[in-house]
Amino acid sequence: MAHLRSRRVRALAVPVGLALVASLGFLPQAATAAPQEARATVTTDGPLLSYVVNATPGKASMAEVGKAIRAAGGKVVVAHEKIGVIVVHSANPKFAETIRTVRGVQSAGATRTAPLKPSGTTDIGKPQKADLSKAAKLAGAKAEAAGEEPLESLQWDLPAIKADQAAKVNPGSKKVTVAVIDTGVDDTHPDLKPNFSAQQSANCVGGVADTTAGSWRPWNPTEDYHGTHVAGTIAAARNGVGMAGVAPNVKISAIKVSEPETSLFYAESVVCAFVFAADHGVEVTNNSYYVDPWMFNCKDDADQGAIVDAVGRAAKYAERKGAINVAAAGNSNLDLAAKELTDKSSPNDTTPVERKIDPAKCWDVPTQLPGTVTVAATGVKKLKSYYSNYGNGVIDVAAPGGDSRQVPELPAKNGNILSTMPGGDWAYLAGTSMASPHVAGVAALVKSAHPKSSPQEIQWLLKKDADNPGCPQGDATCTGTPHVNGHYGYGIVDALDAVEQD
Repeated sequence: MAHLRSRRVRALAVPVGLALVASLGFLPQAATAAPQEARATVTTDGPLLSYVVNATPGKASMAEVGKAIRAAGGKVVVAHEKIGVIVVHSANPKFAETIRTVRGVQSAGATRTAPLKPSGTTDIGKPQKADLSKAAKLAGAKAEAAGEEPLESLQWDLPAIKADQAAKVNPGSKKVTVAVIDTGVDDTHPDLKPNFSAQQSANCVGGVADTTAGSWRPWNPTEDYHGTHVAGTIAAARNGVGMAGVAPNVKISAIKVSEPETSLFYAESVVCAFVFAADHGVEVTNNSYYVDPWMFNCKDDADQGAIVDAVGRAAKYAERKGAINVAAAGNSNLDLAAKELTDKSSPNDTTPVERKIDPAKCWDVPTQLPGTVTVAATGVKKLKSYYSNYGNGVIDVAAPGGDSRQVPELPAKNGNILSTMPGGDWAYLAGTSMASPHVAGVAALVKSAHPKSSPQEIQWLLKKDADNPGCPQGDATCTGTPHVNGHYGYGIVDALDAVEQD
């Protein structure tokens, strides 16, 4: 999963955020207008942190909460009135504690613990450049002669889910858009440019959507390649260049949520992304990350519970507006259905502290939010990828994510996933980050074939048509039935069935 944080001050989309803030009486200059007696009791000598305050939706209720926020030493960054989520900056170390006592506030908490350090993504290792050796080029020439993309013979993942066959039946509708909520997308890439939707793209870092042209592109193309790779798997065009996506005719948009320099994803940015996607007609969102700084957010912790609440409201809002949310299961080889897990990586913005967690109460967000399609990764042999999280009753479906230990007989002989990279390049990556966009692409095909289907119906169709290999013999980590189990959920998605079903 990818994550970012910056000490630099970023320009916000003032016309968008300020209009809503002003409508609720949250103009920034009003932050100093708290009553004298209230200000006298407020200390602002703590670290300046970002908070989410989750209140009763509605203008009147949120206006009252806004007054309390100012009195407690907070400054409103943006207020999402429709879902009752307010993003606040405050240096009052008791801000959250104070605001939780306010009428109309259901939860509130800090979205971070300290200045942040770099984190990982839900891809495994560094990119491996595509092998364009003489043998690979020869295979590419044969592919072109057969009506395939030049690099398609290196994509074992397409036939693994019958996406190559599906493209001949229905390559997807240009009326369907998949939003890549990630590190940004290089929309100038020749495989992505034909299907890119700038009107549905934005930079949501900090919590306010910036739709300035190009704002959705990676901060640093050398390091922030993750979102571009994900986008290619979903919808790289069949245009005689490079590779092919699972749904090569659907639209893709980029909603950047990773902060510069640190690659951390914060709750306020992710909330903005779901709301923006919902309000701009996106049909599918792909989420190959977890919300920092906690790998698992425990609902019985006030701060972490507020993160679950805020992101959960935003994801549910997108679902109500017609979007199906797809998310990567994670790369720690953990059983998410276990009674207890050990988290050694959280918080990832200060020194991590080993903790025991109850998966029933502590969720990977947004992966385990209700309604989200949770995706495990498989390799070329249709076995669970060695790194992929799993769990009976938690995993919904599986898809190719790559596995260096499962090697295909292809010209490149690379078991990872080939896709687009910034600067017009292509490379291999592996991870549940690579599995999730396969499912997002198939979901887009389902929506293309059945445009009136709801997110719930699309999820049901994904599960119904998935192909389950069943638990590997002798593998005690896989529990369940031949039809639904912890490694595959309902099975590996099937793109051909997605476009052929009645």
